[in-house]
Amino acid sequence: MSTPQTPSDYRVTDQVGHLLRRAYQRHTAIFQSVVPANKLSAAQFVVLCAVRDHAGATIADIVQATAMDEPAVRGIVERLKWTDLVSVAHEPGDKRHATVTLTALGQTTVDETLPHAQHISELTFGDLSADERQQLTALLRRISGTA
Repeated sequence: MSTPQTPSDYRVTDQVGHLLRRAYQRHTAIFQSVVPANKLSAAQFVVLCAVRDHAGATIADIVQATAMDEPAVRGIVERLKWTDLVSVAHEPGDKRHATVTLTALGQTTVDETLPHAQHISELTFGDLSADERQQLTALLRRISGTA
């Protein structure tokens, strides 16, 4: 257990939240440099993967799988629908309940982006050793409650 910080020792740049945000910003920048933003954003790719992994996914399923908030997921799904990457089927009489599936173009897009996504993860890990990568992933899972 670490020693508690006094107010004068507190540095926001040393705090876990700040460091996580910086790491995420770096990862997102790497994604955008590898996958052109006009093709697909990181959030759109995450939603496409969630839809791929959860056949007949509802918005709630996607929210749970991605840890994004519902309005964000709904907006992303709408944009993916406009670009013909997903199709959305509504329950008769219930516009709020929707089932989301990948279109053929959506599946192709996921398949073509996966090698880039793996490369992006490699770039994000940088020069961490295999043990450090495993340890970081395990720690992030514990912090996020997904261990």
